[in-house]
Amino acid sequence: MARSSYTLEDVAREAGVSPSTVSRVINGSARVRPGKRKAVLEAIDRLGYQPNLMAKGLAQGKSLTIGVMVQEISSPFYGEVIKGIEQGLEGTLYHPVFSTGHWQVEQEMEALRVLSARQIDALIVLDGLVSEDYLLGLARKMPLVLFGRRIKGLERNTLLVDNLQGAYRGTRHLIELGHSRIVHIAGPAYHPDAKGRLEGYRKALEDAGIPFDPELVVEGDYLETSGVLAVEKLLSRRLQFSAIFAANDQMAMGVMLALHRRGIRVPEDISLVGFDDLPGSSYMTPPLTTVRQPTLELGREAARAALAMLAGQPYEPPVFSTSLVVRESTAMLRVGRVVGWGR
Repeated sequence: MARSSYTLEDVAREAGVSPSTVSRVINGSARVRPGKRKAVLEAIDRLGYQPNLMAKGLAQGKSLTIGVMVQEISSPFYGEVIKGIEQGLEGTLYHPVFSTGHWQVEQEMEALRVLSARQIDALIVLDGLVSEDYLLGLARKMPLVLFGRRIKGLERNTLLVDNLQGAYRGTRHLIELGHSRIVHIAGPAYHPDAKGRLEGYRKALEDAGIPFDPELVVEGDYLETSGVLAVEKLLSRRLQFSAIFAANDQMAMGVMLALHRRGIRVPEDISLVGFDDLPGSSYMTPPLTTVRQPTLELGREAARAALAMLAGQPYEPPVFSTSLVVRESTAMLRVGRVVGWGR
């Protein structure tokens, strides 16, 4: 039998499953047990079965694409989320189409207009500043999955990370090492994640009976450069501190570079904690202690949510927790070792 003449029923017989199971695997319209899904995919590969995806999509009135509005494709964080989305769509008819917003409302609006013009079947929005009313309007037109936005009426469309819990853990780790003069390099004040992480930092201090000092909080923009600038600002003010909790790993990388240039050692002089656990964080010198959020899993779950909505299935989003990954950038406070180096 020629490779092109195999049918869906042939794949089902080869895999030892029902034709409906093969259809569900191909369409991504419902969850299939991992063993059966593996058998179907292996049978498709052995037989060289190639469904006519375009014809199937046209017959169903679908483009078989899922739009993804991401802020920065070049960002290591968003790169991991994107990888997760791609993994979540593997083995289905659907493919992602990406557009960027660059944390600018007008560019986000344009990105969403471009994606909508492609007649996408569903939309995943990763963070952003576009108005809640606009997103509510989009949700009335197509399945919409949000990440990092809390919008009334879209609670079941939204994936969230417990940023407060993560920041609490990172700050608490430093407190348990004996540090009390702890700097927080925060994300942008408008960013929901940054607000949650600042709140977690403050709560950890409060629970430990350590007074909150606003002078020890410096706002950054989640990029490495702002970590460098934050350290320069802190040292120029001759503030006393022995530890830094950065709101993401990229800023922590900038912090480490700035401290190195000043001859300040990590962790001997300053302990440093980041947030994200990006792939490169374990290869920094020293390897970075950080709060891990499940970035790949977030992407996979966003894809699963979109597929469930496309299939008309009920979906209940999880809230993702964080975990502390202790490496070599933190250490017990040495008696009398508070950088700043007094004022």
